Amino acid sequence: MAKTFTVTMTRERTGTETVFVGTISELVEKFAYTLECGAGYSREKGNAKINRSPTTLVSLIKNLNNAVNNSAANGYAGQTYS
Repeated sequence: MAKTFTVTMTRERTGTETVFVGTISELVEKFAYTLECGAGYSREKGNAKINRSPTTLVSLIKNLNNAVNNSAANGYAGQTYS
């Protein structure tokens, strides 16, 4: 049986937390659009490269944080994943 992980998204402005639970492959599928949007902006100066198919939880969280910051207008989205 595959291990189940928990990813917590915190929005800074509202202070709300949203919890997502699933295996790595389920979480990658759930956040595929966020990763894809961040990868679209990765060629711009100062933005990070995005791995759209991370295999570990640490890599998924790092790529999600980079993806939302890449997509933000000012470079900081106000959302953090942990």
